[in-house]
Amino acid sequence: MTIAIALIAVAIVSLLAPAVLKPLLTRMGVVDIPNMRSSHTIPVIRGGGLAPLLAVAVGYAILLPHFETKDGFGILVCILGVSAASGLLGWLEDYKGLPVLVRAGFQLGIGLGGTFAVLAMSDEGWWMLPLYGIGIAGYINVANFMDGINGISGLHGAVVGITYATIGMLLEMPWLASAGGIIALAFVGFLPWNLVRARLFLGDVGSYLLGGGLAIIAVSALVRGAPLVAIIGPLAIYLADSTITLARRVVRGEKWFEAHRTHVYQRLTALGLSHLQVAAIVSVASVGCGVFGIQSVVDNGIGGSWVAWLGIVAIVVAYLSLPTVLARLRIGKGALPGATSMGKA
Repeated sequence: MTIAIALIAVAIVSLLAPAVLKPLLTRMGVVDIPNMRSSHTIPVIRGGGLAPLLAVAVGYAILLPHFETKDGFGILVCILGVSAASGLLGWLEDYKGLPVLVRAGFQLGIGLGGTFAVLAMSDEGWWMLPLYGIGIAGYINVANFMDGINGISGLHGAVVGITYATIGMLLEMPWLASAGGIIALAFVGFLPWNLVRARLFLGDVGSYLLGGGLAIIAVSALVRGAPLVAIIGPLAIYLADSTITLARRVVRGEKWFEAHRTHVYQRLTALGLSHLQVAAIVSVASVGCGVFGIQSVVDNGIGGSWVAWLGIVAIVVAYLSLPTVLARLRIGKGALPGATSMGKA
């Protein structure tokens, strides 16, 4: 009953808070100015990710005092801590701006601190501390890089959160089911403000919250024995798009740290697909990868794991190839249907 109340509260806060936050952010001058990475052309108020951040805090405030297991309580505290720290760092970037090295240092500190806390409550080896710590910092940036069109981040939070909640129920990990549900509804509640028409952007506070929150949930699940393929599955599209794009830019000798529009999802919008269409493509592909991950939990064996990996790889390859395929179709048959709606997630 408590988790149901917490989830309802999360959805309500995330949905309603932007109505209060938007005029405050307007007066504070927290505005997203278009740059080379942007898919919008006019300044829009950002920092709307404060709403999901507040929703997450409210959800855990309701849930934690009544959580049944001490072990699960400790993990949820770690997840809340990393999620909140990531979101607050993003807010500083939105409001004041931070030098790249300072930002990266804080991201790494959050990742290492969260991993240290999770490992301290387990029997796993400390050799994983740098690996998982860098992984958390890395996914904060992945979520930020992918936050470039309307609705994509909100849908990603929903897809991954629901997938993790399902895996948590299958593995009888109530803390994982709870954490997945909270982050899913925190971003679902924000979608009406950003999915079809961008009235408010998540900003770095929202993308950092998304990346840090999902990454610490993933690390906690892996440390507690969840199958790697199941946890990586719903993250695979975001990871592949960011990794391949970064590698391509490095190989070409480009300044990889500068703003650009060469991610797969950005290339799809450049071909004429609307933000909603592209966000849907990314989300459906992530759902497919997540389903294969869930299947590996249901079919808990070597065969099930291999099938899951092969299925995920196939979906990732198809997604990465999509801009090339659609470009060739466009050349042969004319422009693709769907006008681009300018905006940022």
